Amino acid sequence: MTTGRTRRAATATVAALAALLTLAGCGGPRAGYAGVSSTVATTTDRPGDALEAVRGFRSTRGYRATPVPVRLEIDRIGVATRLQRLGRAGDGTVEVPSAWGVAGWYAGGTRPGDPGSAVILGHVDSRSGPAVFYRLRELRPGDRVEVVRADGSRVRFTVERLEQVDKRRFPTDDVYYPTLAPRLRLVTCGGAFDPASGHYRSNVIVYARLSG
Repeated sequence: MTTGRTRRAATATVAALAALLTLAGCGGPRAGYAGVSSTVATTTDRPGDALEAVRGFRSTRGYRATPVPVRLEIDRIGVATRLQRLGRAGDGTVEVPSAWGVAGWYAGGTRPGDPGSAVILGHVDSRSGPAVFYRLRELRPGDRVEVVRADGSRVRFTVERLEQVDKRRFPTDDVYYPTLAPRLRLVTCGGAFDPASGHYRSNVIVYARLSG
């Protein structure tokens, strides 16, 4: 036997789902998502049908994950490199690319083109000569950066600014913090070289936004 409480719960459930679809931009009352619109009008008389409509809801819109980045191209400084997938090193820091001439994408973060800050790292040089991001410091606002994804699509970014910072004051929030709009960060070493540690004392960071 269906009680008044069960009937009211069914009505509230379907009404909430209909409101969620509207807020999420899934279409108006004529979209016909699994009969939700027509069911809302009859839930008072047939709560069992309403519950079945909720259980059987399927969006007519398909969603696919953004393809992973596989290549980086920056014409302004002659960069054309495949992208290595980077994780975290044993000490918790982000890995660096295993080859001097190849850049790497931090796979634990945002994929280029998605809302958030996608981060690509590359070496500045090696003992034998310049590496993939040797000329990164030459980029200027307005320069274009392109990322090629696994499905062949391209996502284009425009450089906003460049900064050189001491590694001891690395701007973690600016580089990795989530953003509502798609952003790209390119990171390499720079500044003075420390012979004692065998590393550069600073980082060069390029900040770029998605091109319109």
